[in-house]
Amino acid sequence: MRQLSKRTQYCLRALYGLARKHGEGPVLIVELAQNEAIPKRFLEQILLSLKGHGLVLSKKGKGGGYYLAKPPEEITLASIIRMVEGPLAPLPCASETRFRKCDECPDVTTCGTRIVMREVRDAIAKILEDTTLAEVCEKVDRARRKGSKAKSKTVQFRYRSRR
Repeated sequence: MRQLSKRTQYCLRALYGLARKHGEGPVLIVELAQNEAIPKRFLEQILLSLKGHGLVLSKKGKGGGYYLAKPPEEITLASIIRMVEGPLAPLPCASETRFRKCDECPDVTTCGTRIVMREVRDAIAKILEDTTLAEVCEKVDRARRKGSKAKSKTVQFRYRSRR
């Protein structure tokens, strides 16, 4: 199956970082690169592209940096991935937005692969269209809290077992 490119993964991480800081003012590239573990030069290119697509805005000078153009509750993962990678469908014949018949397909209406890949595309699209940057940040926060509780239980268990 198709995988997200490194560029898309970095793009999503940059947007998660900006979503976490939404409403706090612009975020410096250096800070965002460090917090999200994205190479600075690559991040600069990504942010310029996101700015060109209207997803982020920038402020120059003192107190400058990048910030989301819309609230994170209004930006879906589907819109981001489509912007960076193109259609969500694993095959061009399964795409809603950029349908193209496969060269080797004798009949697009009865092709079993196309029928199944449409279902795959619909399932992926549903999840990504229903998931916003804000929701991803909430899920990450829950996972971190759960992870820190599990670590503290492990530490307590190890401490007790040494007695």
